[in-house]
Amino acid sequence: MIFSSITFLFFFLPIVLAIYYIVPKKFKNLVLLAASLIFYFFGEPVYVVLMIVSIISTYIFGLLIDKYKENSKFFLILSICVSVGILIYFKYTNFLIENINLWLKHKIDFIYVALPIGISFYTFQMISYTVDVYRGDAKVQKNILKLATYISLFPQLIAGPIVRYTTIEDQLENRTHTLEKFSNGVRRFIVGLGKKVLIANVLGELANKFLGTNDATVLFYWLYGISSMLQIYFDFSGYSDMAIGLGKMFGFEFLENFNYPYIATTVTDFWRRWHISLSSWFRDYIYIPLGGNRVSKIKWIRNILIVWMLTGLWHGASWNFVIWGLYFGILLLIEKLFLNKILDKLPNIIKRIYLLLIVMISFIIFNGNGVNEILKNITGLFGIGGISAISSESLYYFKSYLIVLVIGIIGATPIMKNFFQKEKLSKFVNCLEPIFLVLILLISTSYIVDGSFNPFLYFRF
Repeated sequence: MIFSSITFLFFFLPIVLAIYYIVPKKFKNLVLLAASLIFYFFGEPVYVVLMIVSIISTYIFGLLIDKYKENSKFFLILSICVSVGILIYFKYTNFLIENINLWLKHKIDFIYVALPIGISFYTFQMISYTVDVYRGDAKVQKNILKLATYISLFPQLIAGPIVRYTTIEDQLENRTHTLEKFSNGVRRFIVGLGKKVLIANVLGELANKFLGTNDATVLFYWLYGISSMLQIYFDFSGYSDMAIGLGKMFGFEFLENFNYPYIATTVTDFWRRWHISLSSWFRDYIYIPLGGNRVSKIKWIRNILIVWMLTGLWHGASWNFVIWGLYFGILLLIEKLFLNKILDKLPNIIKRIYLLLIVMISFIIFNGNGVNEILKNITGLFGIGGISAISSESLYYFKSYLIVLVIGIIGATPIMKNFFQKEKLSKFVNCLEPIFLVLILLISTSYIVDGSFNPFLYFRF
């Protein structure tokens, strides 16, 4: 079940909200836990058991780490090994077999392992919980139902943001429910739904048109690069908006996950704004424990490359994801070692063009199916290989999707937000906002009912 589905919007969510607000406070977490397990059951009936086993394992390790201080490091390592081991088995088994087979005379057979949706997200949440208990940053949770609610919480279960236990530790016990918070949550959810259905899905159609054509031109390569870049942003940030909005409806405050990354001026700035919960997780639980930048230059370079190789692998069991991660790692090193000194002297517009080109190429790598396809799609941007600049087909798609592209480009910046927040427009905006939100909901629903292109990219993670 995904948020942008009729089942979720008009059946699951209203029923859960009604029950949640009817029951007394002491039963609200229980309602959320039951709803979360049912939500997960819709997508992965078998792997609900895996999630429950993982929750019980994390709960036990948390108690052991807290009780046996002298052996807490041993239990922490064991808990991480169990969590990572499960992740590796379900996500990377065939990737490992494929690469091992390159060196073997007698090949190992592949095994069928379905990837449990959201396993990368909830595995990182479980690891952060046990690490924070070990460090003393979080109190051990002795109520397994509360811990289970945190790990399985359906608003952020399958696609993040990666919510740390310390963020909602107090909220599991005491959270406020107000009409203002609920209405803000509804507003945030509808905006996210619109970003997902009306922008990301439509641009995803354009990207698919390119992948299915035999008439690739320079114009079409650029349309593919720009539409892919905007699609993944609106797809994932839209889903994060919906998750944050749902959290507010149930009284939770999740941290922001995106902050207009496409207005960044450097790669470092971009990763402060893009998938914030993931980049901060790798910083606090991998990069800093490795020594961060408080080590020799060689070890610092090693730390950067390890973190970004793992970041790439986290996204998927394929070499294009590893290349994608190392691509960003190398660019970060280049910037920090010397390029920032040059960039600092350039106008912001030049720096933003530089960043957008870097990011567009990165998502061509991210979406690539093999090195040959990646190189073809990158070189095609610059007309290498003697391809024509334009064709009637590419021009047709350019005209057909121009309005959505323009909306996407403007929407990826804070231009409209800043405009409507002006004091002179506040009364006007307050009057029209409810109408605008209802229109977004109605139009999005019509697209969903129509059975239009409605994937979710991050399900594969």
